[in-house]
Amino acid sequence: MTATDTVGTEGGRDFIRDIVQADLDARKHKKIVTRFPPEPNGYLHIGHAKSICLNFGIAEEFGGQCNLRFDDTNPTKEEQEYIDAIEYDVRWLGFGWGTNLFYASDYFERLYEWAEHLIKNGKAYIDDQTQDEMRMARGTLKEPGRNSPFRDRGVEENLDLFRRMRSGEFPNGARVLRARIDMTSGNINLRDPVLYRILHASHPRTGTTWSIYPSYDFAHGQSDAIEGITHSICTLEFEDHRPLYEWFLDNLPVPSRPRQYEFARLNLTYTILSKRVLTGLVRDIHVKGWDDPRMPTLAGLRRRGVPAEAIRDFVKRIGVAKANSVVDAAVFDFSVREVLNKTALRRMAVLRPLKVTIENYPEGQSEDIEAVNHPDNPDAGSRKIKFGRTLYVEREDFMEVPAKKFYRLSPGAEVRLRYAYFITCKEAIKDASGEVVELRCTYDPASRGGNSPDGRKVKATLHWVSEADAVTAEIRIYNQLFTRPDPDAANFAADLNPQSLEVLSDAKLESALAKSNSSEPVQFERQGYFCTDPDSAPNRLVFNRTVGLRDTYAKIAASG
Repeated sequence: MTATDTVGTEGGRDFIRDIVQADLDARKHKKIVTRFPPEPNGYLHIGHAKSICLNFGIAEEFGGQCNLRFDDTNPTKEEQEYIDAIEYDVRWLGFGWGTNLFYASDYFERLYEWAEHLIKNGKAYIDDQTQDEMRMARGTLKEPGRNSPFRDRGVEENLDLFRRMRSGEFPNGARVLRARIDMTSGNINLRDPVLYRILHASHPRTGTTWSIYPSYDFAHGQSDAIEGITHSICTLEFEDHRPLYEWFLDNLPVPSRPRQYEFARLNLTYTILSKRVLTGLVRDIHVKGWDDPRMPTLAGLRRRGVPAEAIRDFVKRIGVAKANSVVDAAVFDFSVREVLNKTALRRMAVLRPLKVTIENYPEGQSEDIEAVNHPDNPDAGSRKIKFGRTLYVEREDFMEVPAKKFYRLSPGAEVRLRYAYFITCKEAIKDASGEVVELRCTYDPASRGGNSPDGRKVKATLHWVSEADAVTAEIRIYNQLFTRPDPDAANFAADLNPQSLEVLSDAKLESALAKSNSSEPVQFERQGYFCTDPDSAPNRLVFNRTVGLRDTYAKIAASG
């Protein structure tokens, strides 16, 4: 992790919590009120989780209140599906809002009245310029903007045009309402920003009541003020918007005065969190929906088997910073492993099976082998697994000509089968193309339980599944969605990883996995953590890999 300027994160402290505590100590507020204000135009992602944990966490820690407010000011991109998904995700992360669920659209009438207030006070005007003309006149960071030719319209004309905009008299794009601030300001956000635009579109909540909609900047701060938000916490890209946020509060009869504070947004390697890019991935079918396990959305992470506890742990681990930084995706994976290692039951699964025949084991015979469900939790109990003459091991656990320090199966090599016996490879059987299709081995009956009968040692212990007890499953192995640690958001398709998904259709699993309908993640011994996918059915088991036991993808990517 290359985080910088993280302040006081140990023990759950950070610079924002220090501000809140100082405000309470100074009795600036009787009650802390925060908010999480998503726009319902897509699914939440891991970056939103940081904001959720911060805003809801502060409210919980200081005995306050956190509102869930949908900033629903753009009906052309908003859908009820997104609203439902956002509510589900926030609850899944472990937070609730009680009765404090709000929408910016709840305040449309008051926002309209406040827009008229600005017009009446000579601080807003109707502009007939096209969008391109306004863009050209806005200036640059080095050059001031130019006043609109409509900037000096009189109050009565502006009011008349604004009311006619509301009544639906004009087409989309014909006019906008702008604040009259300063076209020469060094802060471009203060160069007469747009407050309202004409948009003939049905809104998910207000239908066709409105033909004009407020801008995000105009609706956001005033919604905060209406709700009595004490600390409006947002990411650093809104730092330059703060003077505009405060200008509105200074020039409107708002019932309270929130204060905006900015923190560094979450940036992860091999990940893009831009909603535009995530929408493009779904729209252009680079992934299979918002909940594709390769997506950094909370829905995708949940489907991959990531527990909410791991996300909360990750957010706490990286802390709250004042400066933007990039966090290595391995830090997130570490949090996932830490949680799953404590909770996931162990099972055996052979993902790329190679048949093994134990020649000196009696034909037609089998026996039950005792296997623990969790090595660190005796209360998890144990289970019985079948052992017989024919079984499967991982194809990668055999080398006909073993490399140096390869201690697994090879001709003449002896290994331990987990919980079972020592076996020795005698012969490799090949098909007509020369591929090894079966191993002929012998076992030591005196080594039951995987114990050495005479003190001899073996250097490898392999997992296995008995043929008679095996169930076949499809395994989906997920790797990073992008090939580069810093994918290009402007041309993200060029950086997509063609190996982000590997499907193994003939994996062999112990039967306990078929008998369980649980979606809880399990550890496939020596393989990683996995969970059942919603595509799974009684006659078609499908498992997703949540995370490997160690970070192998980084090594693969580094080796080219």
